[in-house]
Amino acid sequence: MRIYHNTDQLPDFRRAVITIGTFDGVHSGHTRILEQLRQEATRIDGETVIITFYPHPRKVVKGGTEEIRLINTLEEKIQLLSWQRIDHLVIVPFTEAFSQLTAEEYITDFLVARFHPHTVIIGYDHRFGKGRLGDYHLLEEYSSRLGFGLQEIPVHLLNEVLVSSTRIREAIQQPDIVTANQLLGYPFFFSGTVVKGDQLGRKLGYPTANLRVTSPEKLIPADGIYAVEATLLPAGNDSGGQNNDLFNSPRLKGMMSIGIRPTVGGKIRTIEVNLFDFDDDIYGRDLRVFVRKWLREEVKFDGLEALKVQLGKDREDTLLALA
Repeated sequence: MRIYHNTDQLPDFRRAVITIGTFDGVHSGHTRILEQLRQEATRIDGETVIITFYPHPRKVVKGGTEEIRLINTLEEKIQLLSWQRIDHLVIVPFTEAFSQLTAEEYITDFLVARFHPHTVIIGYDHRFGKGRLGDYHLLEEYSSRLGFGLQEIPVHLLNEVLVSSTRIREAIQQPDIVTANQLLGYPFFFSGTVVKGDQLGRKLGYPTANLRVTSPEKLIPADGIYAVEATLLPAGNDSGGQNNDLFNSPRLKGMMSIGIRPTVGGKIRTIEVNLFDFDDDIYGRDLRVFVRKWLREEVKFDGLEALKVQLGKDREDTLLALA
């Protein structure tokens, strides 16, 4: 998959079959849309092109004040889409100037002038242009005038995608990780840099990697204890880099705690991962965590000895969950 960040430097696509969207999660509903895209490109001997936007349009049209939590960071989305056998991904910088394009300008000056589409595959509810005044009917009018094909994504599939995206976010935050992973079609994951903590876990016999997640938009599961798997990313590589083998890299089993650590009077939310049978020095390295199952709520225990006993039970429950 070739990736472009500048619409002034696009190649001449061969009979481009295009779809447009945020594709947050790149979940099982999205994969069915991408299958429609690939089928049409194969039929006409064309190339598949996905257009997406960064930053999220709501951060721009709302004046940059809206708090957004996404299933995937941009880097994660790139990786997930690269698994979908897409030829080209165009990441359009969504700026204030771009948001001011009228719907007509969006079609003529952006979509047609930049991409020369053979076919556009889009949902009936797709909106575009200033004030989101452009819709499928306007595209239909211009398609016959400007000579590109237009296909509608079936209503039932669009509804499935919308429901799935909403349910995935809700499930991650509830936290119903099993349901979220079923809807995604893969285990929900996030990445963070290992930073120094107070090393309390080591004193208890359960050393932890304390993670700092750098993306403020990344959706993080609710507080609690989780069964996880983790991959240590190559040194010097960003946590979402496209060159990493997303799902086939060796994984370590472990358990994760998200919360304020009430037993020791903590007040700052932390993410800590205890990796089983692993004790290497990985400070400064990036860790990708695949969240497999929520085990229990975060609880305040009556002292460190009681906490240590519970950690032993958590380890047993994790091994059962990951078996």
